[in-house]
Amino acid sequence: MKTVQVLNVTPNELVDLINEGIKSQLQDFSIQLKTTPKGDERPHLTRKETAQYFGVSLNCINDWCNKNILKPYKVGQRTYFKRSDLLQVMFNH
Repeated sequence: MKTVQVLNVTPNELVDLINEGIKSQLQDFSIQLKTTPKGDERPHLTRKETAQYFGVSLNCINDWCNKNILKPYKVGQRTYFKRSDLLQVMFNH
């Protein structure tokens, strides 16, 4: 197990270090989102694809719709979710 000790760091320096780490992770995530496979550039996802996207069950997706966390779009008998809405939910909740 790796041990980390922080010595002689002011609270402001610690905040800066944490912010740098978060910024780096968000940049990596942004790059990952921009490099999605070419066949997956649709602006919408199905319920099943949305569940896989978030790594949750279909029941969870239904629950999030009932709680107005996700906004479903109905086309006939099918339900879709806008990819842009999913990204907004991910970063705002």
